[in-house]
Amino acid sequence: MSNLSKLEFVALDISGKSYISWVLDAEIHLDAIGLADTIKDKNQASNQNRAKAMIFLRYHLDEGLKMEYLTVRDPVILWNNLKDRYDHLKMVVLPQARYDWSWTHLRLQDFKSISEYNSAIFEIISQLKLCGDNITDRDMLEKTFTTFHASNMLLQQQYREMGFKKYSELISHLLVAEQHNRLLMKTHESRPTGSCPFPEVNETNFHQAKRGRGRGPSRGHGRGRGRNSNHGNNNAPKNSSHHQQWKRKEQKHEAVQAPNAENACYRCGGKGHWSRTCRTPKHLVELYQASLKKTEKNLKQILFLKII
Repeated sequence: MSNLSKLEFVALDISGKSYISWVLDAEIHLDAIGLADTIKDKNQASNQNRAKAMIFLRYHLDEGLKMEYLTVRDPVILWNNLKDRYDHLKMVVLPQARYDWSWTHLRLQDFKSISEYNSAIFEIISQLKLCGDNITDRDMLEKTFTTFHASNMLLQQQYREMGFKKYSELISHLLVAEQHNRLLMKTHESRPTGSCPFPEVNETNFHQAKRGRGRGPSRGHGRGRGRNSNHGNNNAPKNSSHHQQWKRKEQKHEAVQAPNAENACYRCGGKGHWSRTCRTPKHLVELYQASLKKTEKNLKQILFLKII
């Protein structure tokens, strides 16, 4: 089986559905290998060429057709038998192809794109030509012009006045116009009509503004993380009065606290929280601060007596 060559085209089915395209493919391939005369009436082909053509034709037949024409050895006889059997299918395909080509069925306005319309019109024309009907460029141009949408009547007249002689020229212009319209709509839908584009933000100003309102040492308020540094705020004084006052209170508190009270709140004296998060009532805080002042006064008196 591995030695068998692949089919050059689809084999003819016993139902004959693909007969019209099969005939065209068989004629082209026989002509390519120099055996086109073998299927013509009263040909003078050699026995060797007839045998080659017979092998080629039988190889591209359905298994059922091979059995039906098992005794036929002349390619021209096989060719004529198939023609008598399936040639009437052209009369079956032709009415449908003509209906598809009709002015009411095939219309440019019914397709979403020019490419889809172009593909459909060539498919129908191929069937018509295989069945013997000839469609000219003039027919294709008239078909396209007369099936424009009613809203494009002025555009249709403009294309007519351009005097196209070939259908391909008209389709090229329509494809280019369709692409321009698609880009125009994309630009229109990018933002509302009358609105301005977003201004470009300078990268340096953006980062400076971000540091000015962000968290961390660049806040310069003496709170939160990095409360003892002013690296992010060059305009703030390094030794502000508020900062010095807070520092003196911290030093006084450390002087009167016991060695094991490292985490005590200097505001109320409680443990387990910092002074900045202290929620002790105001009257208790005042009592604690008064006791600190009294203790501090007693320490000063003791130090004075020791000096004396």
